[in-house]
Amino acid sequence: MSERIHFIGIGGISMSTLAMMALKRGDTVTGSDREKSPLTDALEKNGATVFCPQSEGNVGRADRVVYTAAIAEDNPEYIEATRKCLPMLRRSAYLGELMKDYEVRIGVSGTHGKSSTTGMLSSIFTQAGVDPTTACGAVLSDLGSAFRLGGKKHFIYEACEYKDSFLDFFPTVSLILNIEMDHTDYFKDLAQMKTSYLRSVEKAKAVVVNGDDKNALDVAGEIRGAWVVKAGVTGKDLDFSAAAIERKGGYCSFDLMKENAKLGRVVLRVPGDHHVGNAVCAAAAAYVCGVDPDDIVKGLSSFGGVDRRFQFLGTYRGARCFDDYAHHPTEIRATFRTARALLEDGPGRLFCVFQPHTFSRTHEFHADFVKELAGADKLYLAPIYPAREEKDLGESSEQIAREIPGAVALPDFDAIAALLEKELSEGDLLLTMGAGYAYKAARALLEKG
Repeated sequence: MSERIHFIGIGGISMSTLAMMALKRGDTVTGSDREKSPLTDALEKNGATVFCPQSEGNVGRADRVVYTAAIAEDNPEYIEATRKCLPMLRRSAYLGELMKDYEVRIGVSGTHGKSSTTGMLSSIFTQAGVDPTTACGAVLSDLGSAFRLGGKKHFIYEACEYKDSFLDFFPTVSLILNIEMDHTDYFKDLAQMKTSYLRSVEKAKAVVVNGDDKNALDVAGEIRGAWVVKAGVTGKDLDFSAAAIERKGGYCSFDLMKENAKLGRVVLRVPGDHHVGNAVCAAAAAYVCGVDPDDIVKGLSSFGGVDRRFQFLGTYRGARCFDDYAHHPTEIRATFRTARALLEDGPGRLFCVFQPHTFSRTHEFHADFVKELAGADKLYLAPIYPAREEKDLGESSEQIAREIPGAVALPDFDAIAALLEKELSEGDLLLTMGAGYAYKAARALLEKG
């Protein structure tokens, strides 16, 4: 039975995915956000009504309301829905409700790598011909969207930890890729995070754990009542691993191993050493679900990547431009490593445009950001993207720039693009990075040709 659903914060990638799924199910969809975007444009083309800005009148005649975890209780639409006593669900609770209709539910969690690994699993299961439904937190290049509506047996989804969202889900198979301190506006310490991850897999029949990650292994040691499978690259006593790893121009290939047996040779189309571990974990989860090893290898080898994960944007006067979502110090380190691998055969320099994401994260990891960002040859910092936050905690991009020799903090992306236009040379690599809008600097250049 169709219903009228209003989405508060419909412009986010995860919310827009759920809204699109609701449209495909035949529901009437309305929603709101602070500003329109390509995601809201796509929703409107598919029949949704999107309001900007947010106000109480937008709720209209909704049967129920779905809202993001970032929405505050003083939001006018949240207040209006409460006043009307409408059924209200967090985004994660609505996703949890949708997945109950599926027999096999595979959730991908971790501080890093969730979207890419979710995409790898979607590619594997599609290759196997089982018609999976997928809900990812980023646009998958193979699909041209963040979701895929398939059959009613397999549901592959990204399990976000922010504000314990993943506790609203019902996995039959869970993946824990890694656990590292993040979202310091919610999690007080690593112990709280580990407790949350342990609770997130309580419903699962099988749990695939990254055997290279100490914190993930700590959680694995506390799991009861589920089949625990260890997958990784450098860890001990792994059930699934990678052998004979070869690197060429930033891209990796490897033998996929189940204990001492070779399942096949994987040739990744996405750059970066870190994707080997993601691929092995995805392979382990697929194997647990009964996917044929040949299909696992073919699916991993055909995976085309995720938007904003070292995504090639184009070339400007001989300089290659890439965009990446990295917004945590560990992610910056991995992204720089990938960039350096692509530069290893030439004299080109690494240019980076970085926009810090949230005051709390920037404040908590200030020293780590300084350490990792110093790895660029040329660093340009945009103002901090506050997202859901209002208190700046005394943190700014200017403070980071002062601690890195040669770094420059600029007021907007047009100013950054103007400098890049003067400084980029043939053979250089430009990396725009962050969870906000750093890519606008590269696009401004590419539009000029």
